[in-house]
Amino acid sequence: MKILFFGDIVGRPGREAILENLHNLRLRYQADVCIANCENAAGGFGITREHAGTLLRAGVDLFTTGNHVWSKKEVVALMEDMPILRPHNLPGRDPGTGVGFFTTDRGEKLAVINLVGRVYMDMPASSPFETLDNILKTLDTPHILVDFHAEATSEKKALGFYADGRVSAVLGTHTHVQTADEQILPGGTAYISDVGMCGALHSVLGVDVEIAVQRFTSSVRRSYAVAHGAHEASAVLIETNDAGRAVRIERIQA
Repeated sequence: MKILFFGDIVGRPGREAILENLHNLRLRYQADVCIANCENAAGGFGITREHAGTLLRAGVDLFTTGNHVWSKKEVVALMEDMPILRPHNLPGRDPGTGVGFFTTDRGEKLAVINLVGRVYMDMPASSPFETLDNILKTLDTPHILVDFHAEATSEKKALGFYADGRVSAVLGTHTHVQTADEQILPGGTAYISDVGMCGALHSVLGVDVEIAVQRFTSSVRRSYAVAHGAHEASAVLIETNDAGRAVRIERIQA
């Protein structure tokens, strides 16, 4: 199975980067499924029905999210009829689920797990390690991808090794900067600390540069605004064998 995964989509530049590159990348890599983290897709915070629909029509098969999942109230309704996940280790009473499935044209089943970290993350989340253990007991496919939306690289790496040999890939999101540590761990799990983002090239994590700098140099706060101009799409390609173990991970910037 070949899985194309796009990092955090940030505002209009991120959506445009997906629309301009997804089709060609999917053809080039012969990807069976395309997943994207959409938690910043609408103006930098959350996702709307309009934007989700546009991205689905462009070829995204399933969305993951993170700490900004609830930024748009309508996301609760979207989760009822669109393939949008929220971190599964959030409180059980929260709407939605963090486990989704996609069946390829060849009949292979992919399970996608969305988790959020607890280090430096202001969310009432339970242990992603224990949550992963509980989810894995319920799955009936060896093809399993984990989007771990977390701040600390140490927490991401720890979960990667914890899951090694039990899932196909652990892909870090949230920090918006693509890391160069892609690897296949000893047990056959593909890993990268952060896939990166889809958004404005000249920005601070997708945010307008002037505003971002001002927030570090002044106590007078201005609201974040999405940067515009030239944009790029950061992604990874994961290839798995019949046993669900990774045989390839490749960083992509388009």
